[in-house]
Amino acid sequence: MKFKSLLILLAAAALLGPAHLTAQTVTTNRPVSHLDPELRALVDDIKAKLKAGQNTEAALAPELATFDQLLAKHTGEKTDAVAQILYMKAMLYIQVLNDPDKGKVLIQQVKTDYPDTRLAKNADRILSNLEKQAESKKVQAGLAPGTVFPDFNLKDLQGNPISVSSHKGKVVMLDFWATWCGPCRAELPNVIATYAKYHSQGFDVIGVSLDSDRDKLDAFLKQQAGMTWPQFYDGQGWSNELAVKCGVESIPFTILVGPDGKIIGTELRGPALGAAVAKALGK
Repeated sequence: MKFKSLLILLAAAALLGPAHLTAQTVTTNRPVSHLDPELRALVDDIKAKLKAGQNTEAALAPELATFDQLLAKHTGEKTDAVAQILYMKAMLYIQVLNDPDKGKVLIQQVKTDYPDTRLAKNADRILSNLEKQAESKKVQAGLAPGTVFPDFNLKDLQGNPISVSSHKGKVVMLDFWATWCGPCRAELPNVIATYAKYHSQGFDVIGVSLDSDRDKLDAFLKQQAGMTWPQFYDGQGWSNELAVKCGVESIPFTILVGPDGKIIGTELRGPALGAAVAKALGK
């Protein structure tokens, strides 16, 4: 899945990829931090617990305490590597423990305690991204199965009107994607196959491209056999009008709408997509 913000990527790297847990995560062309072995051991412990389903604050209390012990051990070292320890703890609260308030306090602390580090200088942007992420989650929460899809009236690449309501009586999928998104391109054959199989039976697709280069998008569409459905494109990338309206934070992202205009499901991919379409069509 292609993520919208560097914030989420850094969090994933910190908790799921020990090889990235160095000062080089936030600065480049610097020697490997002397903290690496300690961070690797801590992250390995966290990974093991998450794999075992131990993802509560109580279960991770020893690891949270270890973050504090490491910070205390390196008191006075106002480096990117030490700031990363506090940042990783913040990400654990935000991304795993689902407690953004505690995470935000820790990010503010990075800004206060390590003012000359890369993370501190990016703290305001990180906090802003967290606010946007929270808003997006609220929007997506409103896209629950059974709710009426909030329709739109826009124009496709050819200037033709597009909306979900114009496909009244059909099953419609909004497919948020981009030519530069590897996972989107990997999923595309499945979307094309599903469209080819069910289009004549009442299944339509509306593509929503998060590209910012129209020429690259046009060239890709010309080369992609079977991708004949309309596309909405406004050149705004992640600020795409429909992406913002639907709270899209990662792609590929899909919204499947039934003949009655109500949402059937979101993020349907692979075999799940074909199964959901077939069920909606009564096949």
